[in-house]
Amino acid sequence: MRLHEHEAADIFENMGIPVPRRGIVETTDGALLLAGEIGYPVVLKAQVLVGGRGLAGGIKTASTPEELEEFTGNLLGDEIKGLPVRKILVSQKAEISRELYVGITVDGFSGKPVIVASTEGGVQIEEAARHAPDKVVSVHVDPAFGFHPYQARTLLKSLGLSQRLLISCADVIVKLFKIFIMHEALIAEINPLVVLPNEGLLAVDAVLEIDDSALSRARFSVPDPLDRIENPLERKGKEIGVTYVDLDGDIGLISSGAGLGMATMDIIGQRMRPANFLETGGGITEELLYKCMELIMMKVDLRALIINVYGGINPIHEGAKGVVRYIKEHNIELPIVAKALGNRQEETWEIFRSGGVHVVTEAATEAVVERLFELVGEGK
Repeated sequence: MRLHEHEAADIFENMGIPVPRRGIVETTDGALLLAGEIGYPVVLKAQVLVGGRGLAGGIKTASTPEELEEFTGNLLGDEIKGLPVRKILVSQKAEISRELYVGITVDGFSGKPVIVASTEGGVQIEEAARHAPDKVVSVHVDPAFGFHPYQARTLLKSLGLSQRLLISCADVIVKLFKIFIMHEALIAEINPLVVLPNEGLLAVDAVLEIDDSALSRARFSVPDPLDRIENPLERKGKEIGVTYVDLDGDIGLISSGAGLGMATMDIIGQRMRPANFLETGGGITEELLYKCMELIMMKVDLRALIINVYGGINPIHEGAKGVVRYIKEHNIELPIVAKALGNRQEETWEIFRSGGVHVVTEAATEAVVERLFELVGEGK
Protein backbone atom coordinates (compact mmCIF):
# COMPACT_ATOMS: atom_id res chain seq x y z
CA MET A 1 0.00 0.00 0.00
CA ARG A 2 1.40 3.34 -1.03
CA LEU A 3 0.97 6.22 1.38
CA HIS A 4 0.01 9.71 0.36
CA GLU A 5 2.88 12.18 0.36
CA HIS A 6 1.66 13.98 3.47
CA GLU A 7 1.43 10.70 5.38
CA ALA A 8 4.94 9.66 4.36
CA ALA A 9 6.28 13.13 5.21
CA ASP A 10 4.88 12.81 8.75
CA ILE A 11 6.72 9.50 9.20
CA PHE A 12 9.93 10.97 7.79
CA GLU A 13 9.70 13.97 10.12
CA ASN A 14 9.11 11.75 13.15
CA MET A 15 12.35 9.92 12.30
CA GLY A 16 14.24 13.22 12.18
CA ILE A 17 14.43 13.75 8.42
CA PRO A 18 14.01 17.48 7.66
CA VAL A 19 10.81 18.25 5.76
CA PRO A 20 9.11 21.54 4.82
CA ARG A 21 6.41 23.23 6.87
CA ARG A 22 3.18 21.92 5.42
CA GLY A 23 -0.44 20.99 5.95
CA ILE A 24 -3.28 19.19 4.22
CA VAL A 25 -6.45 21.00 3.09
CA GLU A 26 -9.71 20.15 1.37
CA THR A 27 -11.02 23.66 0.66
CA THR A 28 -9.77 26.92 -0.81
CA ASP A 29 -10.45 28.75 2.45
CA GLY A 30 -8.37 26.18 4.31
CA ALA A 31 -5.54 26.63 1.82
CA LEU A 32 -5.61 30.41 2.22
CA LEU A 33 -5.48 30.14 5.99
CA LEU A 34 -2.63 27.63 5.97
CA ALA A 35 -0.59 29.53 3.39
CA GLY A 36 -0.90 32.65 5.52
CA GLU A 37 0.65 30.75 8.43
CA ILE A 38 3.44 29.19 6.34
CA GLY A 39 4.23 32.30 4.32
CA TYR A 40 4.30 32.81 0.57
CA PRO A 41 5.37 31.43 -1.83
CA VAL A 42 3.87 27.98 -1.24
CA VAL A 43 3.71 24.81 -3.28
CA LEU A 44 0.34 23.16 -3.87
CA LYS A 45 0.43 19.40 -4.46
CA ALA A 46 -2.56 17.29 -5.43
CA GLN A 47 -2.68 14.26 -3.13
CA VAL A 48 -3.26 11.43 -5.59
CA LEU A 49 -1.45 8.10 -5.60
CA VAL A 50 0.16 8.40 -9.00
CA GLY A 51 3.55 9.43 -10.29
CA GLY A 52 4.20 12.32 -12.64
CA ARG A 53 1.84 14.76 -10.92
CA GLY A 54 3.92 17.75 -11.94
CA LEU A 55 3.78 17.02 -15.66
CA ALA A 56 0.04 16.34 -15.32
CA GLY A 57 -0.61 19.75 -13.73
CA GLY A 58 -0.97 18.49 -10.19
CA ILE A 59 1.77 20.68 -8.65
CA LYS A 60 1.56 24.49 -8.63
CA THR A 61 3.50 27.30 -6.96
CA ALA A 62 1.46 30.20 -5.60
CA SER A 63 3.20 33.48 -4.78
CA THR A 64 0.09 35.42 -3.76
CA PRO A 65 -3.30 34.70 -2.16
CA GLU A 66 -4.91 35.40 -5.55
CA GLU A 67 -2.78 32.77 -7.28
CA LEU A 68 -3.39 30.31 -4.47
CA GLU A 69 -7.16 30.79 -4.69
CA GLU A 70 -7.11 30.28 -8.44
CA PHE A 71 -4.85 27.21 -8.39
CA THR A 72 -6.61 25.56 -5.46
CA GLY A 73 -10.00 26.10 -7.05
CA ASN A 74 -8.76 24.50 -10.26
CA LEU A 75 -7.14 21.53 -8.52
CA LEU A 76 -9.88 20.53 -6.09
CA GLY A 77 -12.39 18.36 -7.88
CA ASP A 78 -10.14 18.03 -10.92
CA GLU A 79 -8.55 14.76 -12.01
CA ILE A 80 -4.88 13.89 -12.30
CA LYS A 81 -4.35 10.91 -14.62
CA GLY A 82 -7.94 9.89 -14.05
CA LEU A 83 -7.81 10.16 -10.24
CA PRO A 84 -9.98 12.77 -8.46
CA VAL A 85 -8.22 15.41 -6.35
CA ARG A 86 -9.88 15.65 -2.94
CA LYS A 87 -6.98 16.92 -0.85
CA ILE A 88 -4.08 19.30 -1.45
CA LEU A 89 -0.78 19.51 0.39
CA VAL A 90 0.18 23.13 1.00
CA SER A 91 3.93 23.26 1.58
CA GLN A 92 6.70 25.75 2.19
CA LYS A 93 8.62 26.47 -1.03
CA ALA A 94 12.27 25.61 -0.58
CA GLU A 95 15.09 27.80 -1.84
CA ILE A 96 16.87 25.23 -3.97
CA SER A 97 20.64 25.21 -4.46
CA ARG A 98 20.75 21.71 -5.97
CA GLU A 99 18.75 18.48 -5.93
CA LEU A 100 19.75 15.00 -4.83
CA TYR A 101 18.01 11.62 -4.91
CA VAL A 102 17.93 8.93 -2.24
CA GLY A 103 15.80 5.82 -2.32
CA ILE A 104 15.55 2.27 -1.02
CA THR A 105 13.76 -0.69 -2.56
CA VAL A 106 14.04 -4.48 -2.61
CA ASP A 107 16.28 -6.05 -5.22
CA GLY A 108 14.16 -8.77 -6.80
CA PHE A 109 17.22 -10.84 -7.69
CA SER A 110 19.05 -10.87 -4.35
CA GLY A 111 16.01 -10.32 -2.12
CA LYS A 112 17.99 -7.69 -0.19
CA PRO A 113 17.32 -3.98 0.25
CA VAL A 114 19.26 -1.81 -2.18
CA ILE A 115 20.03 1.82 -1.38
CA VAL A 116 20.43 4.21 -4.30
CA ALA A 117 21.72 7.79 -4.19
CA SER A 118 22.34 10.29 -6.95
CA THR A 119 23.25 13.90 -7.58
CA GLU A 120 20.55 13.88 -10.27
CA GLY A 121 17.51 14.56 -8.10
CA GLY A 122 14.15 15.61 -9.48
CA VAL A 123 14.14 13.09 -12.34
CA GLN A 124 13.36 9.39 -12.62
CA ILE A 125 16.30 7.46 -11.19
CA GLU A 126 16.17 5.03 -14.13
CA GLU A 127 16.69 7.97 -16.48
CA ALA A 128 19.63 9.23 -14.42
CA ALA A 129 21.20 5.75 -14.41
CA ARG A 130 21.00 5.62 -18.22
CA HIS A 131 22.26 9.10 -19.02
CA ALA A 132 24.64 9.77 -16.12
CA PRO A 133 25.66 6.44 -14.54
CA ASP A 134 28.66 8.06 -12.84
CA LYS A 135 26.25 10.22 -10.84
CA VAL A 136 24.36 7.23 -9.38
CA VAL A 137 25.67 4.96 -6.61
CA SER A 138 24.07 1.97 -4.92
CA VAL A 139 24.74 -0.69 -2.33
CA HIS A 140 22.97 -3.85 -1.16
CA VAL A 141 22.35 -4.17 2.56
CA ASP A 142 22.31 -7.21 4.80
CA PRO A 143 19.20 -6.61 6.95
CA ALA A 144 20.73 -8.62 9.80
CA PHE A 145 23.69 -6.24 9.97
CA GLY A 146 21.78 -3.05 9.26
CA PHE A 147 23.04 0.12 7.65
CA HIS A 148 25.28 2.49 9.56
CA PRO A 149 26.60 6.04 9.07
CA TYR A 150 30.09 4.94 7.99
CA GLN A 151 28.53 2.78 5.26
CA ALA A 152 26.41 5.70 4.07
CA ARG A 153 29.45 7.97 3.95
CA THR A 154 31.39 5.36 1.97
CA LEU A 155 28.47 5.07 -0.48
CA LEU A 156 28.37 8.83 -1.06
CA LYS A 157 32.10 9.55 -1.37
CA SER A 158 32.26 9.14 -5.15
CA LEU A 159 29.48 11.71 -5.74
CA GLY A 160 31.73 14.70 -5.04
CA LEU A 161 29.73 16.13 -2.15
CA SER A 162 31.28 18.56 0.32
CA GLN A 163 32.21 17.12 3.70
CA ARG A 164 29.30 18.82 5.45
CA LEU A 165 26.81 17.75 2.79
CA LEU A 166 28.15 14.20 2.73
CA ILE A 167 27.67 13.82 6.49
CA SER A 168 24.16 15.28 6.55
CA CYS A 169 23.07 13.26 3.49
CA ALA A 170 24.46 10.09 5.07
CA ASP A 171 22.38 10.84 8.17
CA VAL A 172 19.23 11.12 6.02
CA ILE A 173 19.94 7.81 4.30
CA VAL A 174 20.48 5.98 7.60
CA LYS A 175 17.19 7.35 8.93
CA LEU A 176 15.41 6.45 5.70
CA PHE A 177 16.72 2.89 6.01
CA LYS A 178 15.38 2.70 9.57
CA ILE A 179 11.96 3.73 8.25
CA PHE A 180 12.23 1.15 5.47
CA ILE A 181 12.91 -1.68 7.93
CA MET A 182 10.58 -0.47 10.69
CA HIS A 183 7.58 -0.24 8.38
CA GLU A 184 8.46 -3.29 6.24
CA ALA A 185 8.44 -1.13 3.15
CA LEU A 186 8.86 -1.99 -0.50
CA ILE A 187 9.91 1.54 -1.44
CA ALA A 188 11.14 4.52 0.58
CA GLU A 189 12.20 7.47 -1.53
CA ILE A 190 13.00 11.17 -1.43
CA ASN A 191 13.05 12.78 -4.85
CA PRO A 192 14.26 15.41 -4.67
CA LEU A 193 16.24 15.80 -1.50
CA VAL A 194 16.86 19.53 -1.80
CA VAL A 195 20.15 21.15 -0.85
CA LEU A 196 19.56 24.64 0.55
CA PRO A 197 21.96 27.57 0.01
CA ASN A 198 23.46 26.97 3.48
CA GLU A 199 23.95 23.27 2.55
CA GLY A 200 21.11 22.16 4.78
CA LEU A 201 18.79 19.45 3.45
CA LEU A 202 15.04 19.32 2.97
CA ALA A 203 12.96 16.36 1.79
CA VAL A 204 10.47 18.14 -0.45
CA ASP A 205 8.92 14.87 -1.60
CA ALA A 206 8.18 11.70 0.36
CA VAL A 207 7.34 8.25 -1.02
CA LEU A 208 6.64 5.25 1.17
CA GLU A 209 5.06 2.01 -0.02
CA ILE A 210 4.42 -0.72 2.53
CA ASP A 211 4.15 -4.44 1.87
CA ASP A 212 0.46 -5.36 2.06
CA SER A 213 1.41 -8.47 4.04
CA ALA A 214 2.83 -6.23 6.77
CA LEU A 215 -0.19 -3.96 7.21
CA SER A 216 -1.46 -5.92 10.21
CA ARG A 217 1.79 -4.99 11.99
CA ALA A 218 1.81 -1.34 10.93
CA ARG A 219 2.90 1.19 13.55
CA PHE A 220 0.35 3.77 12.45
CA SER A 221 -3.37 3.86 11.76
CA VAL A 222 -3.82 1.98 8.50
CA PRO A 223 -6.74 2.86 6.22
CA ASP A 224 -8.57 0.20 4.24
CA PRO A 225 -6.23 -0.54 1.30
CA LEU A 226 -9.23 -0.60 -1.06
CA ASP A 227 -9.93 3.01 -0.16
CA ARG A 228 -6.53 3.88 -1.64
CA ILE A 229 -7.45 2.53 -5.07
CA GLU A 230 -9.31 5.26 -6.93
CA ASN A 231 -9.46 3.45 -10.27
CA PRO A 232 -12.63 1.26 -10.21
CA LEU A 233 -11.09 -1.42 -12.41
CA GLU A 234 -7.99 -1.73 -10.25
CA ARG A 235 -10.20 -1.81 -7.16
CA LYS A 236 -12.25 -4.67 -8.60
CA GLY A 237 -9.03 -6.51 -9.44
CA LYS A 238 -7.95 -6.20 -5.82
CA GLU A 239 -11.34 -7.41 -4.63
CA ILE A 240 -11.30 -10.56 -6.75
CA GLY A 241 -7.68 -11.32 -5.90
CA VAL A 242 -5.78 -10.65 -9.13
CA THR A 243 -3.10 -8.14 -10.03
CA TYR A 244 -4.63 -5.57 -12.37
CA VAL A 245 -3.09 -2.37 -13.74
CA ASP A 246 -5.23 -0.16 -15.93
CA LEU A 247 -3.56 1.21 -19.08
CA ASP A 248 -4.67 3.50 -21.89
CA GLY A 249 -4.82 0.99 -24.75
CA ASP A 250 -7.64 -1.12 -26.22
CA ILE A 251 -6.30 -4.71 -26.30
CA GLY A 252 -7.25 -6.58 -23.14
CA LEU A 253 -5.02 -9.20 -21.53
CA ILE A 254 -5.47 -12.06 -19.08
CA SER A 255 -2.29 -13.94 -18.14
CA SER A 256 -1.42 -16.53 -15.50
CA GLY A 257 1.86 -15.00 -14.36
CA ALA A 258 3.60 -11.66 -14.10
CA GLY A 259 6.47 -12.54 -16.43
CA LEU A 260 4.15 -14.05 -19.00
CA GLY A 261 1.88 -11.03 -18.79
CA MET A 262 4.67 -8.46 -19.15
CA ALA A 263 6.17 -10.31 -22.10
CA THR A 264 2.76 -10.40 -23.79
CA MET A 265 2.26 -6.70 -23.15
CA ASP A 266 5.63 -5.93 -24.72
CA ILE A 267 4.75 -7.88 -27.86
CA ILE A 268 1.30 -6.28 -28.11
CA GLY A 269 2.91 -2.88 -27.68
CA GLN A 270 5.09 -3.32 -30.76
CA ARG A 271 2.06 -2.79 -32.98
CA MET A 272 -0.92 -1.91 -30.78
CA ARG A 273 -1.66 -0.70 -27.24
CA PRO A 274 -2.44 -2.98 -24.28
CA ALA A 275 -5.50 -1.95 -22.28
CA ASN A 276 -4.32 -3.49 -19.04
CA PHE A 277 -2.02 -5.82 -17.20
CA LEU A 278 -3.82 -8.69 -15.45
CA GLU A 279 -2.21 -11.74 -13.92
CA THR A 280 -4.13 -14.39 -12.03
CA GLY A 281 -1.32 -15.96 -10.05
CA GLY A 282 -1.51 -19.65 -9.24
CA GLY A 283 -5.11 -19.85 -8.10
CA ILE A 284 -7.10 -20.21 -11.32
CA THR A 285 -10.65 -21.47 -10.92
CA GLU A 286 -13.72 -21.30 -13.11
CA GLU A 287 -15.20 -18.58 -10.93
CA LEU A 288 -12.00 -16.51 -10.89
CA LEU A 289 -11.71 -16.44 -14.69
CA TYR A 290 -15.42 -15.58 -14.94
CA LYS A 291 -14.76 -12.59 -12.69
CA CYS A 292 -11.66 -11.71 -14.72
CA MET A 293 -13.85 -11.55 -17.80
CA GLU A 294 -16.25 -9.27 -15.93
CA LEU A 295 -13.34 -7.03 -15.03
CA ILE A 296 -11.86 -6.92 -18.53
CA MET A 297 -15.22 -6.15 -20.11
CA MET A 298 -15.65 -3.10 -17.88
CA LYS A 299 -12.94 -1.41 -19.95
CA VAL A 300 -14.38 1.20 -22.30
CA ASP A 301 -13.62 0.89 -26.04
CA LEU A 302 -12.01 -2.53 -25.75
CA ARG A 303 -11.29 -3.93 -29.24
CA ALA A 304 -10.03 -7.43 -28.52
CA LEU A 305 -8.76 -9.75 -25.80
CA ILE A 306 -5.74 -12.04 -25.46
CA ILE A 307 -5.71 -14.90 -22.94
CA ASN A 308 -2.23 -16.31 -22.31
CA VAL A 309 -2.12 -18.98 -19.59
CA TYR A 310 0.12 -21.83 -18.58
CA GLY A 311 -1.09 -25.03 -16.96
CA GLY A 312 1.58 -25.94 -14.47
CA ILE A 313 -0.02 -25.67 -11.05
CA ASN A 314 -3.00 -23.92 -12.61
CA PRO A 315 -6.03 -25.96 -13.76
CA ILE A 316 -6.39 -24.01 -17.00
CA HIS A 317 -9.27 -26.18 -18.20
CA GLU A 318 -11.33 -24.91 -15.26
CA GLY A 319 -10.38 -21.35 -16.10
CA ALA A 320 -11.48 -21.89 -19.70
CA LYS A 321 -14.92 -22.94 -18.43
CA GLY A 322 -15.28 -19.60 -16.64
CA VAL A 323 -14.30 -17.65 -19.76
CA VAL A 324 -16.72 -19.55 -21.98
CA ARG A 325 -19.54 -19.28 -19.44
CA TYR A 326 -19.15 -15.52 -19.40
CA ILE A 327 -19.01 -15.32 -23.21
CA LYS A 328 -22.23 -17.31 -23.59
CA GLU A 329 -24.13 -15.57 -20.80
CA HIS A 330 -23.29 -12.11 -22.14
CA ASN A 331 -23.25 -12.88 -25.89
CA ILE A 332 -19.71 -11.53 -26.26
CA GLU A 333 -18.70 -10.98 -29.89
CA LEU A 334 -15.36 -9.32 -29.13
CA PRO A 335 -12.44 -11.08 -30.86
CA ILE A 336 -10.72 -13.29 -28.27
CA VAL A 337 -7.51 -15.22 -28.91
CA ALA A 338 -6.14 -17.73 -26.40
CA LYS A 339 -2.87 -19.58 -25.93
CA ALA A 340 -3.10 -22.25 -23.23
CA LEU A 341 -0.27 -24.71 -22.75
CA GLY A 342 0.54 -27.32 -20.15
CA ASN A 343 -1.57 -29.63 -18.06
CA ARG A 344 -4.76 -30.78 -19.90
CA GLN A 345 -4.13 -28.33 -22.71
CA GLU A 346 -6.10 -30.24 -25.38
CA GLU A 347 -9.18 -30.26 -23.15
CA THR A 348 -8.68 -26.54 -22.53
CA TRP A 349 -8.47 -25.82 -26.27
CA GLU A 350 -11.77 -27.58 -26.92
CA ILE A 351 -13.51 -25.68 -24.13
CA PHE A 352 -12.26 -22.37 -25.52
CA ARG A 353 -13.33 -23.28 -29.04
CA SER A 354 -16.83 -24.12 -27.81
CA GLY A 355 -17.17 -20.46 -26.85
CA GLY A 356 -15.90 -19.07 -30.14
CA VAL A 357 -12.41 -18.30 -28.82
CA HIS A 358 -9.63 -18.43 -31.41
CA VAL A 359 -7.08 -20.91 -30.08
CA VAL A 360 -3.39 -20.76 -30.96
CA THR A 361 -1.49 -23.96 -30.18
CA GLU A 362 2.04 -22.70 -30.90
CA ALA A 363 4.30 -22.15 -27.89
CA ALA A 364 5.49 -18.67 -28.84
CA THR A 365 3.48 -15.74 -27.51
CA GLU A 366 4.24 -13.90 -30.78
CA ALA A 367 1.90 -16.36 -32.52
CA VAL A 368 -1.13 -15.49 -30.41
CA VAL A 369 -0.46 -11.77 -30.80
CA GLU A 370 -0.02 -12.17 -34.56
CA ARG A 371 -3.35 -14.01 -34.75
CA LEU A 372 -5.02 -11.16 -32.88
CA PHE A 373 -3.54 -8.61 -35.28
CA GLU A 374 -5.02 -10.56 -38.19
CA LEU A 375 -8.47 -10.53 -36.57
CA VAL A 376 -8.53 -6.79 -35.81
CA GLY A 377 -6.88 -5.63 -39.01
CA GLU A 378 -3.52 -4.90 -37.36
CA GLY A 379 -4.97 -1.85 -35.66
CA LYS A 380 -5.66 0.02 -38.91
